[in-house]
Amino acid sequence: MANFVVKKDGTKSTFDIEKMKAGIKAAATEAELSDGEADNIAEEVSNLVTTSIEDQEEVTSSDIREKILSELDISYPIVAESWRSHEESKG
Repeated sequence: MANFVVKKDGTKSTFDIEKMKAGIKAAATEAELSDGEADNIAEEVSNLVTTSIEDQEEVTSSDIREKILSELDISYPIVAESWRSHEESKG
């Protein structure tokens, strides 16, 4: 699994799977799914994403975002839509 995330501004931080799960869960909750469903989706998608980056020492935040959305688009499009809507509202 990747050890570091390279952010848009070029800074690096330690990869935190819990932070990724929290973002996915927030999108699922915003899509009005139950806490249990949101937890399951967060666990499933975060496992798929971490597996896809396990051979990398570092990964960009935009790559993580793309991988998350790709998985959500396939299996949970309503959650992907919620994620994108949240991003748009932030500006």
